[in-house]
Amino acid sequence: MLKTAIIGCGKVGHFHAKAYQQLDNSLFCAVYDRDIHRAQDFASQYGVNAYDNIPEMKKKEGIEVVSICTPHPVHAEVAVEAARAGCHILVEKPLASNLRDCDAILAAATTRGVRVGTVCQRRFYRPCMRIKQAIEDGKLGKPVLGMVTMLGWRDKAYYESDPWRGTWEGEGGGVLVNQAPHQLDLLLWYMGDIEEVYGFWRNLNHPYIEVEDTAVAVIKFKNGGTGQVLVSNAQNPALYGKVQVHGDNGASVGVQTDGGAMFIAGVSTITEPPYNDIWTIAGEAQRLPQWQQEDREFFSSQDAMYYYHQRQIEDFLTSITLNRPSLIDGLAGRKTVELIEAIYRSSKSGLPVRFPL
Repeated sequence: MLKTAIIGCGKVGHFHAKAYQQLDNSLFCAVYDRDIHRAQDFASQYGVNAYDNIPEMKKKEGIEVVSICTPHPVHAEVAVEAARAGCHILVEKPLASNLRDCDAILAAATTRGVRVGTVCQRRFYRPCMRIKQAIEDGKLGKPVLGMVTMLGWRDKAYYESDPWRGTWEGEGGGVLVNQAPHQLDLLLWYMGDIEEVYGFWRNLNHPYIEVEDTAVAVIKFKNGGTGQVLVSNAQNPALYGKVQVHGDNGASVGVQTDGGAMFIAGVSTITEPPYNDIWTIAGEAQRLPQWQQEDREFFSSQDAMYYYHQRQIEDFLTSITLNRPSLIDGLAGRKTVELIEAIYRSSKSGLPVRFPL
């Protein structure tokens, strides 16, 4: 068992706390928050100790693993402090709100010899893993076209629910930084490294926020493939989030990761289970209805709001105890942030952006 703790006692912190409390390889010990009263209130719900000092928490509790659950722009500050204290760190998406902060986290972890993971629990969805396996098995030939389409909605009440939402300083960006990282992570997982990006962002119908509610990008991948990204929070009441991959042999696969109103941590629930919406691999297309039924039944049999967080946290803890790679490490998280920052830079300059940044 590894001694675990939470840094940041907001809504998403409860997802991690429940996982740490239930997993066999975790001994949940403590929580940290800048506001000690907030930390104490959170800690009392789980029977653990509260701190407002990370090194003190590490020293007194012997903490080995922490989850970073603060607002995005604060990720680097507390993650670096935890890494320097000798803790392995699992950071909620995105790894940070800019590339500079990502590199500070990774450098601190490398210097101290600790691991970094980034939370992208949708990789653990069965339909998402099925696509990855098909690509690795060569069933699409070479992936040559990857597409992300995420058409969601966030209303004024959402942005007013926390003072940091909808601002460059407090959130670090809009739909790209907060809602889209899951789908962008899947796109990069399937398609590989990027060569060049051209993109731009707009605020279509949220005049009360500073940041983008919509972004579009075209991607050149290093494998010769191309990509298209369209992400938006401007469709009321929300439509879906989809990731699709097309191969040079003509086969196509896809997943709808989110359908209908997309859930908000601590506020709403997942409205529709994920499923493979496209599957034209020769000899397998007829299996799609069966997979859809099985995946829906499995998804409905779990507490989906927590189950996939638990699977990723369990994987991260196991990677430490068995000294093996985790499914989603800090470098994967950095790649998503690099894509997001490239879109922002391209929008500002009006020019394509070459990689690496």
